[in-house]
Amino acid sequence: MNTNKASAIALAKAVAAGAPQQVQVGVAPPFVYLDPVGVALGSSRVLLGAQDCYYEKNGAFTGEISVEMLRDLNVKFCLAGHSERRHVIKEPSALVAKKAAAIYAGGLTLVHCVGEKLDERDAGQTLAVVLSQLDELSPQNIQDPERLVIAYEPVWAIGTGRNATDEQAQEVHAYIRSAVAKKWDKTFADAVRIQYGGSMKPENAKGLLDQPDVDGGLIGGASLKPESFLAIAQAEI
Repeated sequence: MNTNKASAIALAKAVAAGAPQQVQVGVAPPFVYLDPVGVALGSSRVLLGAQDCYYEKNGAFTGEISVEMLRDLNVKFCLAGHSERRHVIKEPSALVAKKAAAIYAGGLTLVHCVGEKLDERDAGQTLAVVLSQLDELSPQNIQDPERLVIAYEPVWAIGTGRNATDEQAQEVHAYIRSAVAKKWDKTFADAVRIQYGGSMKPENAKGLLDQPDVDGGLIGGASLKPESFLAIAQAEI
């Protein structure tokens, strides 16, 4: 819940102008700025995304936004289960699962967020928590790995300035890939992109992105400054 219309447009234009051609880059502004940001991106390769959606196609759901509405604005991807939706807004797992299914069924790329809180990590429950959140996805409903991105967000590392070490991130990302291979198959798991989403910034991006199972970043605070966001994108090359 950041930016106003003018700053969202300026940020989008800066990202579109500076995004490296070798890296797939997307931006997910607040709902009210999706249309002007889409215009600002113009014919660039930067993808327009949304932070959330509702699972019904239309109807009496005041305040909600459907996948069809997002597609009408040329949105290409949408998040489900972001840690703040889970732990601040208190969305239950069943609701996250419905949203994830609707995003994929609606033709968008699903960015499905998973991750543990600090007490869960300290209790040694990280992998169990991540697995339970992966269980919100159904292999029967999701069959194209190109339209599924899994974002690992250690909740204790979001907005705190504290990030997982390269080794901690790789451990969980490798576990996620192995869990996906069991739910689907190895070919599917190898093709799925797994992003890291916990306080990635220019100073630590290279080490994280060099890990064999870290396929990109879901950037939070650092995305509000184009120079920081673009530096992270450059680290992917």
